[in-house]
Amino acid sequence: MFFKRAVPLMLFGAVSAPLFAAANDCDRACLKTTLDQYLAAVIKHDPAAAPLFVGFRQTENAVVVRPGTGVWKSVTGLGKMQRRYLDPVSGQAAYFGIVEEGSNPAIVTVRVKVENRKITEAEWLIARDGDPGLNGPATPTQRSGNVFNPNNLTANPPPERIVPKADRLSREALVAITNSYFDGLTTHDGSIIMAHPGCNRLENGQAMTGAAAGRAGKAGEPPGDCTSGLTNFSAALVAARRYPVVDEEAQAVLAIAVFVRRPGVTTRRNVFSEWFFIDNTKIRNIYSAMFYPPPDQPVPNWPPYNGNWPLPASLAPPAQSKQ
Repeated sequence: MFFKRAVPLMLFGAVSAPLFAAANDCDRACLKTTLDQYLAAVIKHDPAAAPLFVGFRQTENAVVVRPGTGVWKSVTGLGKMQRRYLDPVSGQAAYFGIVEEGSNPAIVTVRVKVENRKITEAEWLIARDGDPGLNGPATPTQRSGNVFNPNNLTANPPPERIVPKADRLSREALVAITNSYFDGLTTHDGSIIMAHPGCNRLENGQAMTGAAAGRAGKAGEPPGDCTSGLTNFSAALVAARRYPVVDEEAQAVLAIAVFVRRPGVTTRRNVFSEWFFIDNTKIRNIYSAMFYPPPDQPVPNWPPYNGNWPLPASLAPPAQSKQ
């Protein structure tokens, strides 16, 4: 009886192995071609022009949209700053840069997943001029809470490079170094972050570090960098961390996560994509595209979902007094 049961299992293993292998048969050239096909289809407003899987799923700032709506209608072209990063191990590719929506630019990260030469997922993180920011939507006294500077992003773009093999770290090391940044944020201790002195960070194109960001440092000290100013940082948790694209040739990592604020802080959460560029075992540059969802919006709307479904204050249970 043992033999009769073992035969189907062996046959199943023999049949299923090629199927799993086929899901990752898209190399760097294939991923780039597929990503470009997808972007071109969006610009043409024609989902049929992209190799979409029958169960294709797409989100825009964590909201599910059906093909033909959302960016399929609004995006009219790619902007002046364009980068593409590729990860044949995960079967994913991503675009970071500017897209045009008519006469208006937006700064985006676009992630696609390719399985069996079909696009199964697309995730857009979009920053637009005038979007809600830390303090919510624009008001009569506050034009916009978000920062947005596509011109600065164009003038100071991410590296476009192929790092020599001898100088490359493994994908596991690249992710670990990236993760040190978020550990530094949540512990409010910049010394945990594995970064070069003077590491730069641009948020929606705006410089957030150095003298250009108004962080010149105290007298006799260097300008603030990506490890500085964390003592009063309002995020208590960097939740639902994901690293979907690790481009080993470029030594670049895409991280997507959610900043969950400390209890009592009224500023909004933000959902972000951040691109980390790593040299000599340390972070050199960080580029982000992010948005600030309303309090009751489920984010990130991609797994893992844990810790990212906060209730609005009106539904939250009252705090219990300590005995």
